[in-house]
Amino acid sequence: MVVLNRIYTRTGDDGTTSLGNGERRKKYDLRVDAYGTLDEANAVIGIARLHTGGAPRLDALLARVQNDLFDVEAELCLSQKGPGGARMTVTDAQVNSIEKEIDEMNAELESLRSFVLPGGNPAAAYLHLARTVCRRAERLMVALNDKTGEGVSAPALKYINRLSDLLFVASRYANDKGARDVLWMPGANR
Repeated sequence: MVVLNRIYTRTGDDGTTSLGNGERRKKYDLRVDAYGTLDEANAVIGIARLHTGGAPRLDALLARVQNDLFDVEAELCLSQKGPGGARMTVTDAQVNSIEKEIDEMNAELESLRSFVLPGGNPAAAYLHLARTVCRRAERLMVALNDKTGEGVSAPALKYINRLSDLLFVASRYANDKGARDVLWMPGANR
């Protein structure tokens, strides 16, 4: 359980922040940027949830995703506070779970005949925004993983890759199962 007695500590006034293992890093450090970007994606998902009123299944799924994102963020900040004192992260079971959700939701959608433009209704638009932030986080995580002395677990990389797919399918699901998707019309404005 996390206990936050004080919100400000003044320790970051020098431009550094503390990782979960106590190590200090610059606030622009690639690891800090990666988990900060996941936090941004999580916040956008929270906004999307405000607009999923007619879809309790979608809201429950997004709530689980928000919790999973904190698991990935805990790994990226090098927290040692997982079950049994192990490093916290997502698991392959969580990756499998979102793959199953993607398949189940996608089976209910109209087939795509073009690329989808972000929009339709507010929930869908925010889910598209969350998808793009998630893709940015994935790029940062891959760069971090490629950096000597750093690393990201394979399940975390897979989870974030699948999550952007899930957010795409969820945006279509929120758009009346694809009926209200805004489709790209190549060259329409020439």
